[in-house]
Amino acid sequence: MVGTYGYMPPEYAVHGRYSMKSDVFSFGVIILEIISGNKIKGFYDSENSLNLLGHAWRLWIENMPLELLDTHLFEMCISSEVIRSIHVGLLCVQQKPEDRPDMSSVILMLNGEKLLPQPKAPGFYSGKSSLEATSLSSNQMSLTIFEAR
Repeated sequence: MVGTYGYMPPEYAVHGRYSMKSDVFSFGVIILEIISGNKIKGFYDSENSLNLLGHAWRLWIENMPLELLDTHLFEMCISSEVIRSIHVGLLCVQQKPEDRPDMSSVILMLNGEKLLPQPKAPGFYSGKSSLEATSLSSNQMSLTIFEAR
């Protein structure tokens, strides 16, 4: 298996299957990197235990998408265009290939020529679940949760 860490879609990284929308996933990662000013490989939100995709998703569902924007770009950007770009980026990095748009739709979405569906959680999203929050029980037994890199 070859590919650059962080840009490989889940279906390829986990199962070695390449889909027609694998490149769409990588493009979505790049969109979110440009907006945030952070690289996928070097970003980690330690407070919430999230990578860049999870961090972008958390801000999106908490209705704070502009907090993803690199502070150096804040004064130069039109907020509606930034929000649209984040929205498209999140659509591109969805877990299942069938939920991602194709590249021709991505172009129309970025140009404002196509309605945007609501995104689902991105691939490799590792938000805290109730199971993870209770990883230590009263008898101090540990629980390991395996996740793809």
